[in-house]
Amino acid sequence: MARPLYAQINLSALRSNLARVRELAPRTQVLAVVKANAYGHGLFRVLPALEAADGLALVEPEAAFELRERRYTRRILMLEGFFAESELPEFAQRRLATVVHDHEQIRMLEAATLARPLEVFVKVNTGMNRLGFRPTDVADVCRRLSSSPSVAALRLMMHFARADEDDGIAEPLAVLESACKGLPYPRSLANSAGVVRFPEVGGDIIRPGIMLYGATPFPFDSADMLGLKPVMTLRSALIAVQELKANESVGYGAMYTASRPHRVGVIAGGYADGYPRHAPNGTPVLVCGRKVRLAGRPSMDMLTVDLSDVPDACVGSPVVLWGEGLPVDDVASAAATLGYELLCAVAPRVPYVTSEVGGIDLEL
Repeated sequence: MARPLYAQINLSALRSNLARVRELAPRTQVLAVVKANAYGHGLFRVLPALEAADGLALVEPEAAFELRERRYTRRILMLEGFFAESELPEFAQRRLATVVHDHEQIRMLEAATLARPLEVFVKVNTGMNRLGFRPTDVADVCRRLSSSPSVAALRLMMHFARADEDDGIAEPLAVLESACKGLPYPRSLANSAGVVRFPEVGGDIIRPGIMLYGATPFPFDSADMLGLKPVMTLRSALIAVQELKANESVGYGAMYTASRPHRVGVIAGGYADGYPRHAPNGTPVLVCGRKVRLAGRPSMDMLTVDLSDVPDACVGSPVVLWGEGLPVDDVASAAATLGYELLCAVAPRVPYVTSEVGGIDLEL
């Protein structure tokens, strides 16, 4: 017998989202961002659905090494680059492309003797102020790297801090243009929000992330409005039904008190499974395909919901915590967080089921 909570991964939806990326940014190279175990979906679980991508981008060297061990032959870009000079021979052997964002990395490359030179993406700091070279340093950085025997080819890249905002594109693009004026190298600019705004952003290589998994990078444009489909559906079931009288409470801290008699459903799933403990009363949940409201504080293993609008719900009734029929962004918004966080936070104890289509007729 299995606890009735699992994450269903719809590979057809992922393929559809990747095709949508191609529609929005035609004639570009697509590096699918698969960091954080493919945003919680499972890198090797979703890899077959990313066959149409030109390569992958991630931050974890161990995952990149395993991709090569499994004979993945396309470009793999390390978004944070290498962390120590001792890693460079392994990067060269594994044919990993690397971001270079710091002068110390340049020194390491210049000092290294490699069996095979590396493809290098020079990161320009256009206002994010995390990683990247100051615009005034970019020309000299490219000169030094192009002269290094450890470098096979150069690319230029940036990362938008505010591509999801109407006025978040023009200024960083102007900074980039000034920094890279006269440099002949291909450019990688667009994240998911930039892909949607590709006519404004442009570039030769794009790096879609969250949109591949069917969530939106924008605060107001839903995934459905962008033509995206949810890849992960977190499914469960009712495991108990309680009858509350007026003024009775449910759950830890008595955070929900009934104003009238009604039924409360108990769901297998809680913060130990990755559901946000801070989700408030009213956070949406689907029971029997109908939207209900969270009633009470999420506990480690269980959630409780108001069943007033689903009179036929009973023990065993199907539940969707997010995904098909209930966008993860809606749940995240209610919980004052982002869909990114919810998808990445699904706990190891939650089993995954991979399918080529949606639906609930699956066996664990």
